[in-house]
Amino acid sequence: MQEIKNYTINFGPQHPAAHGVLRLVLEMDGETVVRADPHIGLLHRGTEKLAESKPFNHSIGYMDRLDYVSMMCNEHAYVRAIENLMGVAPPERAQYIRTLFDEITRILNHLMWIGSNALDLGAMAVFLYAFREREELMDVYEAVSGTRMHATYYRPGGVYRDLPGQMPQHKESRWHKGDDLKRRNARREGSMLDFLDDFADDFPHRVDEYETLLTDNRIWKQRTVGIGVVSPEQALAWGMTGPMLRGSGIEWDLRKKQPYAMYDKMDFDIPVGVNGDCYDRYLVRVAEMRQSARIVKQCVAWLRANPGPVIVQNYKVAPPHREEMKESMEALIHHFKLFSEGYCVPEGETYAAVEAPKGEFGCYLVSDGANKPFRVHLRAPGFAHLSSMDAIVKGHLLADVVAMIGTYDVVFGEIDR
Repeated sequence: MQEIKNYTINFGPQHPAAHGVLRLVLEMDGETVVRADPHIGLLHRGTEKLAESKPFNHSIGYMDRLDYVSMMCNEHAYVRAIENLMGVAPPERAQYIRTLFDEITRILNHLMWIGSNALDLGAMAVFLYAFREREELMDVYEAVSGTRMHATYYRPGGVYRDLPGQMPQHKESRWHKGDDLKRRNARREGSMLDFLDDFADDFPHRVDEYETLLTDNRIWKQRTVGIGVVSPEQALAWGMTGPMLRGSGIEWDLRKKQPYAMYDKMDFDIPVGVNGDCYDRYLVRVAEMRQSARIVKQCVAWLRANPGPVIVQNYKVAPPHREEMKESMEALIHHFKLFSEGYCVPEGETYAAVEAPKGEFGCYLVSDGANKPFRVHLRAPGFAHLSSMDAIVKGHLLADVVAMIGTYDVVFGEIDR
């Protein structure tokens, strides 16, 4: 009698952030997953080795390209590691700006996640709603750094420049003119801080709209409730962090437990789940967006009241102002040396971690006293999460694998770095 064998199939590309870079080999017994084997290495950017071949300040832009949905949070970990080794302390205003943009980045990440995860599971409208707000915040990224994604805005010793006094406005086009253009520019009449204050007031109502579409939606709950349950013990054993860990009921958040920047001055809560399933992780991320809006409001209030420098006045670390360069030969030399050779970082090793939207993003940095890192190793939350795929989806149906990949919030720039 012939032996019955399970089917082995290639699954994917499925998730928007895994377009051809995740090969998931599934062993199937009918519709049921018997074994899941995630294969990575189809993207490999070699970011860590590239960073070791360049001066310290040349690699900040590489950090944006890791988790390319959480750009400034990645920069934050790398820049903090350099500051730890150099003993540089950024001005207080720069720390508040970093806190502000970390939370803007968290909202950006979760908006992308809620839109793409809903799309994966068949809810199409949420994607359009989420990108409505996402575009507003991408305009903030562009206004402050000149680019909408890969900002390179954080620098050792502070941030590239202060927040602009005028928020850029939409221009007249064939599609938007007259009263419609005035309505679109209504909240852009003032400074960026005015814009963000107005956005943070309005955003919770927008989150209500997402919840109206999903939270009590019968189909959404059928696809997520009881799916991909991660027990607290499993979450700890697999090294999970961020919403994956908090969704299982463990209240761990570096912003509270190991505060950095100005998080110790912020008033916010850590949302946690109960059941550790896909639905709880959805609720945790939605609640985090509301908490981020609270933090944005607090940062805006402080930044309005406290003008000041946003980067250290040390020309060995930070470039002089452009105006000064045009009049001073010494300033021009400092600028040239800084961007051609960088700076030598004292010997030593350090680990700097931030609570990125997906979990703990860390940078382990070793310096041998040269102007290039001796070793850069990045701790990507998605790598630990994806490792648990087999243990969690075993026994689920094939359709549940889609929900599980979505709830991991994977971006392969950081996983296969």
